[in-house]
Amino acid sequence: MSKTLIVPGLDGSPDPHWQHWWAATDPKALMVDLADPGRPVPAVWEIELASMILRHPDCVLVGHSLGVVLIARILARWPQLKVRAALLVAPAETRGSDRIGQFGPIPELRMDIPTTVVASRNDPWMSFGRAAHLARAWGSDLVDLGAAGHINVASGFGPWARGKALRDELIAATEAQPARQAQGWRIAL
Repeated sequence: MSKTLIVPGLDGSPDPHWQHWWAATDPKALMVDLADPGRPVPAVWEIELASMILRHPDCVLVGHSLGVVLIARILARWPQLKVRAALLVAPAETRGSDRIGQFGPIPELRMDIPTTVVASRNDPWMSFGRAAHLARAWGSDLVDLGAAGHINVASGFGPWARGKALRDELIAATEAQPARQAQGWRIAL
């Protein structure tokens, strides 16, 4: 089975974040260790993620926040990397941010792999409308979690089994239809 590469965002995903829990409980998952998570440098993070993908071809990427933006940048710049699918949770807006502005603009190119964007209606880092716009541009399915904040510890997301289930749905979709089209919006409870 494919490795799952977990891509944290700004300041990392320390315990008890759902990404930390996922990496600790799933033997097929690896946390991508990104340099200086409090002061990210796009070129450095891109090289680190690309290196992990090269070591684990046919991987599934699971990003949170700025990790989603990093994944979008990698897939836009290096579409030849062998990535099976991507779960993109709570993307962060780069416009107007002193800490992550250098990661913008966020690429809006269709991704050639199955992707699912998971977004919240009250995420302080990106409006639901903007997340929906990116999902359409990327050709992604969109999962609407309702009022779930930034889908992090502060909004009640420690262990998050639904995230693993969404990843498993992406893997199943790649086995059934390698070149499928986005199915549209879903409500996840």
